[in-house]
Amino acid sequence: MVGAVSSLVCPECGCTRLFKAGLRYLASGETVQRYLCRECGYRFSEPSHDVRGKNLNTVFRENSNCQISALLEEAKNLDTATEIKTVAGEGKQQDADVKGKIVQFIVQLTNDGKREKSVQTYFRILRLLARYGADLTNPESVKETIAKQKVWSETTKALAVAIYGKFAEFNHISWKPPSYRLRQKVPFIPLESELDSLIASCGKKLSVLLRLLKETGVRVGEALNLKWTDFDTKTHSIMLNDTEKHGKCRVIRISEELCAMLNSMAKTSERIFGHRLLTSWEGSFSTQRKNAANKLQNPRLLQIHFHTFRHWKATMEYAKTKDILHVKQVLGHSNLQNTLLYTQLVTFESNEYHSAVARTIEEARQLIEAGFEYVCDIDNVKLFKKRK
Repeated sequence: MVGAVSSLVCPECGCTRLFKAGLRYLASGETVQRYLCRECGYRFSEPSHDVRGKNLNTVFRENSNCQISALLEEAKNLDTATEIKTVAGEGKQQDADVKGKIVQFIVQLTNDGKREKSVQTYFRILRLLARYGADLTNPESVKETIAKQKVWSETTKALAVAIYGKFAEFNHISWKPPSYRLRQKVPFIPLESELDSLIASCGKKLSVLLRLLKETGVRVGEALNLKWTDFDTKTHSIMLNDTEKHGKCRVIRISEELCAMLNSMAKTSERIFGHRLLTSWEGSFSTQRKNAANKLQNPRLLQIHFHTFRHWKATMEYAKTKDILHVKQVLGHSNLQNTLLYTQLVTFESNEYHSAVARTIEEARQLIEAGFEYVCDIDNVKLFKKRK
């Protein structure tokens, strides 16, 4: 049962508005109370200590990174897969052999400089194939397993084929890949009012992250890696040097309101948003998005994901400028082909506009900064419009 707690504080945002949110069962048989922060949505365990003297919050964070960390640790003492000892029959020996091959493959990907998120995807797909009954040493078994996955889309199957192809190449397994086509879907583009209402419905720290995604169009991983030294309060800008997918580094202007929101956050880490894992942010966002959709009676909000903000930003920039090179620069794409998708997304559910009038240069400047577009001059005043 969930109940209010007032004696503890959230380790992420320092808020005292906490609720009891179930128990965590330890391997020793003991239970530890879990809490949920009403402000930022962070879930953590009570600050008791284990036998090693470590704070359990620290222990749980260490253990939540990914099973990949455990595999890499195991690989340090692994020379060949056949050296894995088993106490049961041949079937378990084969399972150990496959596990050893996956471990070595993951280590090689890491040594080759693959990003952590990409390595996680490789590991997840290979693990799913093995879980669904595929013998990773038998290409025909893998083909059959992929073909049987009715809930997988063509794109997911194509991804599985590509990942297993890399695994097969690493292990010198000959295989002829099946043909699955990558299908590029047109992303859902919400109205700006829907994004703003969702941002306003979220906790303080999450709302700052969402506002940053909306204004800059950066990927969520790039936003989470931002440091306080990348934020310039004097020029109202963000310096993006740690990019994903070989994106270009760039300096991005942000609004005064977002600057104020960032300055109001506690500086408890070198990173603006701390070292909280992306999966934790995704869980908090999913919960708060669902609550907002129910509260505002708008199921369209459930279609909004972190990457939706990037698609929305690109769509708006192209709608305003009709300049695909400008959009490419905003998104930091290295290849124009990746940007061309956004030229076909300029469709809106509403053609209604807000209108405004500027009688001075200062008023016109403020309207432009607020996202209004100039229309024309009438009776010595300037008319502006902004889509609702």
